[in-house]
This record gives sequence, structure tokens and C-alpha cells, in this order.
Amino acid sequence: MESKDKNSQTPLSWAARHGHEAVVNMLLDKGADLESKDKNSRTPLSWAAESGGEAVVNVLLDNGADLKSKDKNGETP
Repeated sequence: MESKDKNSQTPLSWAARHGHEAVVNMLLDKGADLESKDKNSRTPLSWAAESGGEAVVNVLLDNGADLKSKDKNGETP
């Protein structure tokens, strides 16, 4: 579940980035790392926020995602 692709993104990051709320919930229920960072230090929350996935953003925040987590450019979600 925590395997990473060539960009160091986990399945949770991919699901969050593409707005798959049900998959995000399932992965979180199975213990996925909410704060996993890719090679650019982006978290699932930062991907969901960038893609405009309000429902996924809310799921991640409800599960304790860190709003202050910074990527390699110092940007927060």
C-alpha cells in the first residue's frame, strides 16, 4: 500500500490527485500514510487541493492532514 512510483507518489497521493474519494477513504481505513511525501515533498493533501477536489480535501483534513506541511518550494496546500 505504501509502494511508490518513479515520482515517489503512493496510491493515496494518486487517488487524492485524481479526486477518487472512495479510494482515498478505503486507503485511509487500511492505514495509508496520510503525510506521505513524493520527490517534491508534496502530500496527498497538496495534490487534492491543487486539483480542486473539495470532497477529497475534506476527507484528508477530517483524518488529520497537516495544513502546514511544506513542499520543496516552501508552499503549503
